[in-house]
Amino acid sequence: MSTKGVQFAGLTVALVTPFKNGEVDEPALRKLVDWQVENGVDCLSPVGTTGESPTLSHAEHERVIAIVCEHVAGRVKVMAGTGSNSTREAVRLTKYAQSKGADGALIVAPYYNKPMGEGFYQHYKAISEASSLPIVLYNIPGRTAKNMEPEVVARIAELPTVVAIKESTGSMDQASQVKALTNLTLLSGDDSLTLPMMALGGEGVVSVVGNIVPRDVQAMIKAFRAGNLAEAQRWHLKLFPLCRDLLGLATNPIPIKGAMKMLGRDTGEVRLPMTALSPAEETRMRETLKKYGLIS
Repeated sequence: MSTKGVQFAGLTVALVTPFKNGEVDEPALRKLVDWQVENGVDCLSPVGTTGESPTLSHAEHERVIAIVCEHVAGRVKVMAGTGSNSTREAVRLTKYAQSKGADGALIVAPYYNKPMGEGFYQHYKAISEASSLPIVLYNIPGRTAKNMEPEVVARIAELPTVVAIKESTGSMDQASQVKALTNLTLLSGDDSLTLPMMALGGEGVVSVVGNIVPRDVQAMIKAFRAGNLAEAQRWHLKLFPLCRDLLGLATNPIPIKGAMKMLGRDTGEVRLPMTALSPAEETRMRETLKKYGLIS
């Protein structure tokens, strides 16, 4: 195993992409960046799953990366979503993100076309050879239709620019295998598993719930790092119902955008084929936010 330092840790927020009247709302995006920085996040990750990257045009995808990098202006790190099921497109997006000053690239496993292990390796190898930007692997078989097995991840981890993995399989066994086989920084890709994953050696989370309660997620992470397990557990149990509904009420990012609309921080608009929360789902989300203490 190669030795690589920790470049991404703590709270990375998987940033939503705000829309207004069908278009990317650039002023709102800048406000979201400022709010996140003011609330103490370590890193922002635009145009991932939560950022609705599949519904953005190539020009919009690049524009969102450029705005976030420019507006962050070095205040926190930026881990730009540059993945694609086309290796050529992933290479182009990663090179673009580097040109705009991103600190890293979050690159989802190629989706839909279901490559073999060799295909996964060659995909990331091509990106690594085309750009010196640090790569964070993103393994989310529920979205991509194929798991990157730990042995495949271990091979990819030997590429010089691959530094971390966003582990979104939901399997603690898989996370443990990856941790045992590699020196990659392990980041939770599921808010409800952040504390368990840190217990087995993870360094933080790429968070959806951080869009609305970043300080609380940071409090849990910092309590664990300080050795205050009881405090970390208290935060985990407080956050859990919110995390559950934000990822279980409907497909991400529908619930988080609905919640942000209720909190007056987003229009709630999503792009087809995503659709807004139903009235019954809105009622449940409002109750969840009330119980958490976010609205009266």
